[in-house]
Amino acid sequence: MELQELEQLVRERNVTLSTAFPALMRKVYVWMTMALGITALSAYGVASNPNMLQLIYGNSMVIWLLIIAELGLVMYTTARIDRLSLTTATTLFVIYSALNGITLSSVFLAYAMTTIGQVFVITAGTFAAMAAYGYFTKTDLSKIGNILFMALIGLVIATLVNLFMKSAMLDMALSYIGVLIFVGLTAWDSQKIKVMLATRQDVGETSQKIALMGALTLYLDFINLFLYLLRIFGRSND
Repeated sequence: MELQELEQLVRERNVTLSTAFPALMRKVYVWMTMALGITALSAYGVASNPNMLQLIYGNSMVIWLLIIAELGLVMYTTARIDRLSLTTATTLFVIYSALNGITLSSVFLAYAMTTIGQVFVITAGTFAAMAAYGYFTKTDLSKIGNILFMALIGLVIATLVNLFMKSAMLDMALSYIGVLIFVGLTAWDSQKIKVMLATRQDVGETSQKIALMGALTLYLDFINLFLYLLRIFGRSND
């Protein structure tokens, strides 16, 4: 059945979700929460270890290698999810979460703990609200989602350009745009995940791998939303 047909089914009032659906949705959020926890622990652990900080930030090549490794893991996992076992895919997700935490350890150096905590709460509340909206709304968000995806590409390009321009005003503007984009993407991805899992008839490995990829998507939405909000509301340690 085509994705558009599934979307139509889910939007209809009389749609009957499969018995496997609640369990699969729980797995999405359990995996996402697990990944966020691993990222937070990795980031804090590195930030608390001077030797690790020196190893990572003493040589810019190390950071670039970590970023390349992260991108490679996401691309590999996404492209080969059908061929990977659930155990392997989950392991790669865990590794990615840890690597992401290592690269995000600089957050604990740049911002006060109270600021990080406050922005995390704001992020969690915003994320929960938009995920719930995407889940419960009967409005088709696919067109908005496509626009947001194109806007995300523009955001990435503008961010890369600003690495050379070093414009503080543009950086702040991009932060606000980034928040808007990931707020919208959270709702769209929530709806999309519901559509993909709605008619799964079991919690077998194939269904769980779909749930795992949904968890990865929402994890990325949360992390990016947090980082953009931190740039807006964060107070420097300096």
